[in-house]
Parts: sequence; structure tokens; C-alpha cells
Amino acid sequence: MERDRGRIWNRRLFLLYMAGFSLLLLAGITFSGAIQADAALITDFSRKNLAPSLRYPFGTDWMGRDMFVRTLAGLSLSIRIGLLTAGVSSVIAFGLGIAAALGRYADGVIGCIIDVVMGIPHMLLLVLISFAMGKGFWGVVAGISLTHWTSLARLLRAEALQIRESQYVKIAGKLGKGPFYIALRHIMPHLLPQLLVGVVLMFPHAILHEAGITFLGFGLPPEQPAIGVILSESMSYLSMGKWWLALFPGLLLVLVVLMFHVIGNAAGSVLDPGQAQL
Repeated sequence: MERDRGRIWNRRLFLLYMAGFSLLLLAGITFSGAIQADAALITDFSRKNLAPSLRYPFGTDWMGRDMFVRTLAGLSLSIRIGLLTAGVSSVIAFGLGIAAALGRYADGVIGCIIDVVMGIPHMLLLVLISFAMGKGFWGVVAGISLTHWTSLARLLRAEALQIRESQYVKIAGKLGKGPFYIALRHIMPHLLPQLLVGVVLMFPHAILHEAGITFLGFGLPPEQPAIGVILSESMSYLSMGKWWLALFPGLLLVLVVLMFHVIGNAAGSVLDPGQAQL
């Protein structure tokens, strides 16, 4: 028994260390990319289409822009968009999850809203909202925020309904406590762990969808050093042998997504110790 506990504890410590390292790395990318946003726009045609080297680790593009600086600036922007959109989406999901516990009528309405939104192709709805909002930064934020809450809302709604059927909640109702009191006092605290893990795991989806709609031309404008813009522009030059224009930005995007998954797994392990045995 003691050996099993030690193994579980060691696994949780390993996950926490990995999450801490991932957080530091993400913070470094976000900060360094933000301060180099202007440098990412500098062009110099005397150094255009240079292959990766010690001076330019990710090479340069057809306008002589440093791809390493440009990639960092794009990832920084993507991370900030992910943080903002995940926060807004989680507030929507949390509010609907709590409201579902107020009664059968409220639960029915919320269930209908979730089913309708989930019934529309996700990328199509995202593109439509972004286009209707004028594209750009706020169009992307609105599109992602208004389409990424459904899965988390469904999870929180199911958890809230399960808690509502527990004995202590029924006793509170018989003692004269109203649905709002029960939802806020007895149900909401139990939803906070699921909310935290859901928010962390929403980040990579938001980042990938931001890159996706920007790649399709419905997101951020071409002049911004966004990952979607970088990958979209590089497609025209891959056939010319300029492989570094897409390889390094794509690899770093995958790395950022994996780091968010590590943080989400660590959060789940801390909040639910049973997961550490998996």
C-alpha cells in the first residue's frame, strides 16, 4: 500500500514539474513574442529566402523577415487570443451549467441551446461569426468565444444535474432553501474543479481554431504576424524548396498545444487524485 501511494505521489510530482516547466516556457514565449511584435514586421530584401543558420535559426522569408522572431510574435498573439477566448467561453459554460440546476424548465431550455449550437458545423459557425464581426482580432475572439463553450457546458450541466439529485441537496430543498441558494451554495463549489480543467484544455482548441480560420483568410489580417498567416503565406513557397517557412512555425504550434495538454493533465491529477493512477 505504501509503495502504491509513493508511486502515485511520484507521478503527481512529475506531472506538476512538467506543468510548471510548461507554464514557464509558455510565459517566456508570450512575453518575448509581445515585445518583438514590431521587430517581426521589419523587412530587409538583402537577406530574403535565407535557409536556417546560426544567425537566423528559422531562416528568413521572401521579404527578408526573421522567421524566428515572426514565429514567436505569432505564437504570443495566439496564446493571448486563447487565454481571452477560453476565459469568455468558460464563463458562458459555467453560467449555463449553474442555470441548468435551477429546475427542469431551465434545464430543458439550456439543453436545447446546447444541442442547436452543437448541431451546426463548428468551423462553419466560427467563420460566419468572425466574418460578421468584421474579421480581425475582435472577430476572431468573438467567433471562438461564442462557439467553444458547448462541450464544457454539457459537462458542467451533467455534473450539476447529478449533484441536484443527491440527498443533501434534496434535504436543503425540504428545509425551504430556494433553487438559487442551492445552485450557488451547494452545486457551484463542486463545479469549480471541472471548470478549471475545462478552461485549461480549451486553450489548445482555441489556438488551433484561430490558426485555422486565419489560414483560410477569415481571421487576422495578413499584416499581423499570426501563425495562421505565416502558414498560409508559406504554402506558395513550399514547392520552391522553402520548407523552413512552414516547418518551424508548425512544429512550435504543435509544441504549444502539447504544453497546454500537459498543464490540463496536471490540473486534473491535482483536483482528482484518482487520475494519478492512470
